[in-house]
Amino acid sequence: MLHLDLDGAWERNSVPFESVDTTAWGPRLRFCALPREVENFYREIEPQLAPFLLYGSGDFHHLTALWLRPVREPVTVVSFDNHPDWDIRPPKWCCGSWVNRALELPQVKKVSVWGCGNFECWWPRKIFGNRRAERESRLQVHPWADDRSAFARKRRGAIVRLDWQQRFLAFAKELAGEAVYVTIDLDCLRATDAVTNWESGRFTVDDLEWALGELRNATRIVAGDICGAFSTPQYARRKQRFVSEMDHPKLSRPEPVEICRINSETLRRLWPLLAE
Repeated sequence: MLHLDLDGAWERNSVPFESVDTTAWGPRLRFCALPREVENFYREIEPQLAPFLLYGSGDFHHLTALWLRPVREPVTVVSFDNHPDWDIRPPKWCCGSWVNRALELPQVKKVSVWGCGNFECWWPRKIFGNRRAERESRLQVHPWADDRSAFARKRRGAIVRLDWQQRFLAFAKELAGEAVYVTIDLDCLRATDAVTNWESGRFTVDDLEWALGELRNATRIVAGDICGAFSTPQYARRKQRFVSEMDHPKLSRPEPVEICRINSETLRRLWPLLAE
């Protein structure tokens, strides 16, 4: 287990395992990054990587595609996220498109994203998603459809509160005995359960505890990560700042002490089910 401190999203002294200071890289990698910067970062950090990683804001979720590189067996990636992160537009390395980088890896059999509440899964924004991978079943997207029309609920992979657990249980059983990589972006949770840099999702911590338990029962979780805690953005490039600020929602948040309390309690409950 390892904590990579890119942005101060988690207090190093409060994390109960080894923490590495990578804050010098944070501004260069946040939201989107130049390919050469990504590769330079990976070369530097690779010798220290562990199978299970805790790192910063969801603005760094594209780094999951790096964390998958050391996995040496065929693996299914299970992502809990409020966003599908399947955008096919530039930049290549961006938190909104990391799923495509993961699918380029030969050891990644498929990616299954659960809990999207974002409009990106629906018309017209879905035209920017990797629908080819979805049609080929290499990518599964499971967005919430409770507030959608009966027609929209027929969207491939759509879930509603009433049946999502049955759908997930069937999914886990299909993977019986197989290797799984689990990535959790805390923005998949309600605002009362996690404070992030993005819109809040609809899962509760109880939901994720249940889902992780079912995955543990049915599969082998060989590696994984948690990201998504709130941090104050810092950027290395003006264009990077501009596109990030254009994309982020404008949200009010609790005081820093309360943010730390909420996110730390959620981490305390989820981490043992993921990594221990």
